[in-house]
Amino acid sequence: MSAALLLGEADSKIQRAVRYALLTLAGSALITLCTQISLPLFPVPMTLQTFAVFLIGLTYGWRLGGITVALYLLEGALGLPVFSGGKGGMIVFMGPTAGYLVGFLLAATACGWFAERGFDRSYFKLLVALLVGNVLLYASGLLWLGTLIGWDKPVLEYGLYPFIGGDLLKIAMAVLLLPTAWKVVNRLKQ
Repeated sequence: MSAALLLGEADSKIQRAVRYALLTLAGSALITLCTQISLPLFPVPMTLQTFAVFLIGLTYGWRLGGITVALYLLEGALGLPVFSGGKGGMIVFMGPTAGYLVGFLLAATACGWFAERGFDRSYFKLLVALLVGNVLLYASGLLWLGTLIGWDKPVLEYGLYPFIGGDLLKIAMAVLLLPTAWKVVNRLKQ
């Protein structure tokens, strides 16, 4: 094998790594931005954080989507103000939202896994993928919340019921915006 061919392959791998690193940073920035956007819904205001997590999982795939959400969580753990309300630091991972943050990683990875298997090609299957992502997110979040505040408290009333309407809206937004997101991500991957 010639040196030029080897250098060409190395160049190609480096370019791909740079593109994926930029996609990861852009995805983390998108989650951060969407976290700061609050819509005044009743009874609980809604951010677009989970929308961004789902969209990244569906468009990036399970590996890159998972890495992107992991980077976002790492940034927050290191103290960057990326979480809701401009919060950051390890203290957030000891509070009532910690399980939901971990659930973001599960949700993005699951949505990406389903997307890589064609679930993003039909509305019904896409809804299944998003519902599975939501179930994983809430399972993690509610498990932590119940452990933290006690299972004798109305955990579902605190950590699930107020968010159902907003989550249905975010799922609908993800379904509608997914084709546009594919175009953008595919252009950046090339």
